[in-house]
Amino acid sequence: MDKQSKVDATYLVGLMSGTSVDGIDAAVVKLSPTAEREHGVEIELLAFENTPFEVQVRNSIFELFDPASATIDKVGAMNMWLGELYAQATLSVIGKSGLSPSQIFAVGSHGQTIYHAPEENVMGGYNLHCTVQIGDGAVIANRTGIPCISDFRVADMAMGGQGAPLVPFTEYLLFNNPEKTLLMQNIGGIGNVTVLPASASLEGVFAFDTGPGNMIIDGLVSQLYAPMTMDVGGEISASGQVIDELFKWMQQDEYYSMPLPKSTGRERFGGQYVAQIIELMKANNWKAEDVVATATHLTAWSIVDGYERYIAPQHQAQQLLIGGGGSYNKTLLHDLQQLFAPHQVQVLTQEDIGGNSDAKEAIAFALLAYYTMERLPNNIPLVTGASHSVVMGKVSYPHLGR
Repeated sequence: MDKQSKVDATYLVGLMSGTSVDGIDAAVVKLSPTAEREHGVEIELLAFENTPFEVQVRNSIFELFDPASATIDKVGAMNMWLGELYAQATLSVIGKSGLSPSQIFAVGSHGQTIYHAPEENVMGGYNLHCTVQIGDGAVIANRTGIPCISDFRVADMAMGGQGAPLVPFTEYLLFNNPEKTLLMQNIGGIGNVTVLPASASLEGVFAFDTGPGNMIIDGLVSQLYAPMTMDVGGEISASGQVIDELFKWMQQDEYYSMPLPKSTGRERFGGQYVAQIIELMKANNWKAEDVVATATHLTAWSIVDGYERYIAPQHQAQQLLIGGGGSYNKTLLHDLQQLFAPHQVQVLTQEDIGGNSDAKEAIAFALLAYYTMERLPNNIPLVTGASHSVVMGKVSYPHLGR
């Protein structure tokens, strides 16, 4: 891309594969300079595709969530396999956009998280907390001919941060509002919220993982309603009733009261947690639909609990803007609207404001990639707990053709 065209507009691809392991979200965006926003960037979504994982791929990824079965050979092979699949998704969405690969400045790939352990882990005098995202950037770069930025989280963790959440940086660039305090709530496998106080500077933004998003719901549905893997539209939960005893047990998890900064993942709310719920279900003869309804209500409660505990004492919000797969769960949305009504917080989805719930995080990693390529800091230390701002992401360049 020549220098002049890059000044006028920059085209990027963002890739996201979340903790729900549904598939690959791929977005092509046009980044343009603008004087209307403080940081001078404007994003336009040109194309979006979701490529569901085949059953064999999904099962192989889930096998890696258990450290006992995540042997080095399996992790290494899946790292390369996902790189190939991400490259295919990249080329496909570029084709859909009407652009050619040569017009794309960079690809930003989140990768697939298989392990996230942000808590302090001192060994040999060093804090060896860690995170593992697979889907090799070198494979993506060499299959597409486009520089690829991957493995974003490690640089933040190297400075003492949790490596999460990362999307708040891009949400501030794209959504900050001089008149409204906004809550940007993503509901993927895990729920996370970004607080954008009215007229706040970047230093005034804070964010955290609220707890499970779709993870427990999906885990229960996969076990109780196979071959279904999710509660489509919230129809199962809509047919059930909240089980008070189970709900109170779920509320007791210590994660909800942990101090900020904090993040969580499948290590806490994944397969082992779901197995405990199913044991309780069998012991008490609870109905499957009631168990799913309770898990759905727990997700809604955890979001409003996070607001009451960490946000409301400092900021009265006007809107909660929901993105991610959870935005399509009508029962979850209804629960959120009811729980936030006493706080006078309007609950909206990305679609309600002209956005795309599915594409939101893929767009974010495209924007993070742009900052990496420009060698500009793209984390928020107050959000992650890092001691300094850093340029996150590892750059893989494609072959030179000869």
